[in-house]
Amino acid sequence: MADTKAEITTLLQTYAKHLNASDTSSIVPLYTKDGVFMAQHFPTASGTNEVRDAYNKTFSLITLSVEFTIHEIIPTSPSYAIARTSSIGTVTMQSNGGKTNEGNQELFVLQKEDGEWKIARYCFCSVLPPH
Repeated sequence: MADTKAEITTLLQTYAKHLNASDTSSIVPLYTKDGVFMAQHFPTASGTNEVRDAYNKTFSLITLSVEFTIHEIIPTSPSYAIARTSSIGTVTMQSNGGKTNEGNQELFVLQKEDGEWKIARYCFCSVLPPH
């Protein structure tokens, strides 16, 4: 189980790094082939093409600078696990350079695919009051 948690921690840290770099081409391979991305205020993206399109759309609108905290990783079987995280930082609007605070809580469903842990489902919502 310690190896599983370490592998998933590495996956989540890699995801955060690529998210902050607005690097869609490095994020998409972190998802399973049938991965699902459920971003607040956006339609659900299912499968590689939709996930890619969703991140491209996101990064065309904003640039993130956030730090993730992993609160728990719960292996549920040899090939599935759940991770609960939070993130805090800033978001910069591509349209005008304006910055606002960013804070989310996240839930990841992770699946072992071809011997590697990947993101099967990812959902987040803001913990900040609406502005």
